[in-house]
Amino acid sequence: MMGSSHALSGAAVWLGGSLALDQLAGFHQTPLQLAVGTAICAGGALLPDLDLSGRVTARKGGATVAHTFGVLSLFLAECVEKFSLGVYKLTRMKYDPHRRNGHRTLTHTIVFNVGVGYGTLALCNAYGKWAVMGVLFFSFALALRGLFESWAERAGWVIVTLAAAGAAFVVYERLPGDRGYPLLGVAVGIGGLVHLAGDMITRHGCPIFWPIPTGRRMWRNIGLPHRIALRAGDKTETVLLRTVFATVAVFAGALLVAPILLERFNIGL
Repeated sequence: MMGSSHALSGAAVWLGGSLALDQLAGFHQTPLQLAVGTAICAGGALLPDLDLSGRVTARKGGATVAHTFGVLSLFLAECVEKFSLGVYKLTRMKYDPHRRNGHRTLTHTIVFNVGVGYGTLALCNAYGKWAVMGVLFFSFALALRGLFESWAERAGWVIVTLAAAGAAFVVYERLPGDRGYPLLGVAVGIGGLVHLAGDMITRHGCPIFWPIPTGRRMWRNIGLPHRIALRAGDKTETVLLRTVFATVAVFAGALLVAPILLERFNIGL
């Protein structure tokens, strides 16, 4: 799937899940918490594609997420891609094919994305609001790049970076106390897993079970049968799926926020 589709799916899953928890388990969130969680999950849904690098010096190629911070994120993507390829070569079995790049290898596994979510949680718990602010900044930048891709391309990475920094500071100022905010780690991890689900309905699939061997292969791509799988970037994805994701996000967000706004309005009267 394309970057915008991944980001939209992350936002839709977070808001839809929040609505389900609100209605079924009484787990209520403030509008600020909903907005932050949605942005973090949307950004996290782009993170696995950091293994798709481009030409760093020319600032060309690579996934949507690799262009978030200009040449810096392209260089980071190059490092992640090479590291992922190294892990692939070290752990591949006899029937795993030879590869020249690391895209859809390490970062497209369940263990990696759960690990990133847990690592985010541990980092925020250990270092408090400074770590939280860093996570907010990075995730907000990814979310802006994914959810508003056309605007981000026109504005450039400097504007995206400044906007993400400003949003992170505003949220930071409104967060209570020196807490770890475990929902940030949960949102990052869920975003990554949503990314895997999105790629699994395309023709390539994902090696989600690594490092558990499946048959005679360590890196077996799991996904839909080829005849019914989506082609990344086709109209089924860019029109149908994005419309569904946007509708779910808007509908769930409205149902979550409307009662809060109405209650405040009544109190104001």
